[in-house]
Amino acid sequence: MKLATWNVNSLKVRLPQVLRWLHDNPVDILCLQETKLTDDRFPVTEIEAAGYHAAFAGQKTYNGVAILSRKPLSDVVKNNPLFPDEQQRLIAATCDNVRIVCAYVPNGQAVDSDKYRYKLDWLTAWRHWLSREKADHPYMALMGDYNIAPDDKDVHDPQIWKDGILVSVPEREAFRALLDIDFVDAFRLFEQPERTFSWWDYRQMAFVRNRGLRIDHILLSGPLASKCRSCTIDKTPRAWEKPSDHTPVIAELDI
Repeated sequence: MKLATWNVNSLKVRLPQVLRWLHDNPVDILCLQETKLTDDRFPVTEIEAAGYHAAFAGQKTYNGVAILSRKPLSDVVKNNPLFPDEQQRLIAATCDNVRIVCAYVPNGQAVDSDKYRYKLDWLTAWRHWLSREKADHPYMALMGDYNIAPDDKDVHDPQIWKDGILVSVPEREAFRALLDIDFVDAFRLFEQPERTFSWWDYRQMAFVRNRGLRIDHILLSGPLASKCRSCTIDKTPRAWEKPSDHTPVIAELDI
């Protein structure tokens, strides 16, 4: 089974790129973030024509998440029942006994802002919900844009970013708290090239200069992590015309 996650930064704009990438990389599951579409505008016809089922939760202009799957999805849950929230940031579904959770974690805007506190509260509630869900779903994959670079090696210049948003100590502690409930960062299961990132700012030629962050992640429950045989980041779509500022992360499992 091949799993992938990609913040597309508007599915309306990036749909041709998503279809192109799926044609070249026929993964079994693709989680999307920042679809920025209300549900009535989700491109169901085009996705189905590409051979995928879809579960989605969207809103106008902001946020929005979706799970695309070659096989039918069951037991779809939108949002965290422990954290009432109008923002569409979370969707979960089951495929082949694997519980897929697609998340778009809040950005936080600035350390000590109200949006930063919302981000930390959101992450705490997510961890509590996942702790409960794991009892029923030993095979779980948490995929999405976490808006957290968990270690200095996930940052192009740790000194520039030090104590700022996406790398602050509380955010990194929240990420580690997910690992503490028996989830594993699939990317770090394997030796990886240095300075491998999943997001680059549109400004200051950041992609060309490889001034990025690794903030898109696939976390696997312990039993599922034991079946992971690779995890990579595909930089190719970031070089396409009018790209998302993120690029896909892919994990391959022996199931």
